[in-house]
Amino acid sequence: MTDHHRRPRRPAMLDPYQAEQVPGDVDPTQRSDVAHATARALVQGGRATEDPAVHERLLRLVEAEGLDTIAELWADSPPGSLPGALWRLYLLREWVRRDAPTIAERYRMGMSAAEVHDVVAGVASPPGPDEVRAVADAVLSGVYLADLAVALERAGAFCRVLATGSAVDAGLMADDAAAGRVTRGASGLVRTAEELERAAALWRAGTLD
Repeated sequence: MTDHHRRPRRPAMLDPYQAEQVPGDVDPTQRSDVAHATARALVQGGRATEDPAVHERLLRLVEAEGLDTIAELWADSPPGSLPGALWRLYLLREWVRRDAPTIAERYRMGMSAAEVHDVVAGVASPPGPDEVRAVADAVLSGVYLADLAVALERAGAFCRVLATGSAVDAGLMADDAAAGRVTRGASGLVRTAEELERAAALWRAGTLD
């Protein structure tokens, strides 16, 4: 059996029945049902407990289960859904965790031109690798410990500042190909910010599922 057809590892924090529903190759409808069920289980379970060990496990879900496993569950979900929003938050944290120095530098470049978003994001000044990692952790922890809409809005603001800084960085590059890649990345960050902000509005309206 090829890797493509292997059953993915079960995500942490699911009860046995929910875990058994995680599919390998399934039709899109079933995959969507599983994505929503697992997202609801994690959010509801995390928000229902005050156990810091549980919250730590949820924060480090990617490290425990692997990004591919989380992608298998949620990456195809629409941005205006709970699994789609969670996927973007976990992916953002993983990106920050892996490339904090570059992200911190581009965030610094974007701060002065995106002051309002910087305030919402709440990155300590001056922003360095430790500071952007701390915000990524705080934003994701907010899903389980605080107002989920606020967590989504902070993530969106972070992406907007980073997009601004990325555009500035691209303008300073002598390599046109590299500048083009960074510019496209900045556009993607703006789109992600819009999706996170929309998800926050849906959560406040009680329609993010």
